[in-house]
Amino acid sequence: MAQPSVEQPGPVERTRLTFRRVVGLDRSGPPPPQTLADQPLRVWTIPNAIGLTRLVLIPVFLALAMSSRTGTDALPTALFAVIAWSDYFDGMAARITGQYSRFGALLDPVVDRLLVVSGLAVCWRFELLPRWALALLVARELFVLVGGQLALRRGVVLTINWPGRAAVWPIMSAIFGGLVGWTVAGSVLLYIGLALGWLAAALYVREGRRQLSLGARRVHGERTLGRQPRCDGAPAAQTIAQRRRRRQVRAIGGVALV
Repeated sequence: MAQPSVEQPGPVERTRLTFRRVVGLDRSGPPPPQTLADQPLRVWTIPNAIGLTRLVLIPVFLALAMSSRTGTDALPTALFAVIAWSDYFDGMAARITGQYSRFGALLDPVVDRLLVVSGLAVCWRFELLPRWALALLVARELFVLVGGQLALRRGVVLTINWPGRAAVWPIMSAIFGGLVGWTVAGSVLLYIGLALGWLAAALYVREGRRQLSLGARRVHGERTLGRQPRCDGAPAAQTIAQRRRRRQVRAIGGVALV
């Protein structure tokens, strides 16, 4: 008996590199297929080596900063800056070399979150930045993390929006400002990051409600026509890019939202 033929995926066309794409300004298009949940981890790549180095340096930064007298010593501050800025280097290395990997997609947001949490812990202990603002930032992170998990369970596909992406720089810069003793500048940057972060969270909620409402109307329409609903809560027709994005975010555990 003849076996049914299995369609093999064709070669992946590599996106043309431009300056905007190399530096991360142009992030259009679906995620690289090598980063999806059904792909091998591929740990040993140049971008992952940079990411693992960043991960190893975080506890070193935390130990040095917590053991200082004021939290503003030069060495831990310089180390924080190196870890933060090297985030751009591993992304650029992946885009230039094409060495995307599922492991890198999992590792990068985890390292960023750990660095932010470590910096916030130092700023909280030594009161380098307003504690009420730090508490609001932690609350926002928890809200996005829990909300992202709930959205995935309801079949909602959320992608990073522009306020969420824009909030990264002022938040990192605010922590750096606190570590070098620039209290006023650090506080202003923290307020800007907070505003952008909570705006991003509000937009995530609005987009999630829109998708759930659209899915409910579609299911109701199919039931009215006597057809079997094709989904529960999410829109029935999803593009391949949406399905890939949902698998990737589910693999990351919801931490891809910024």
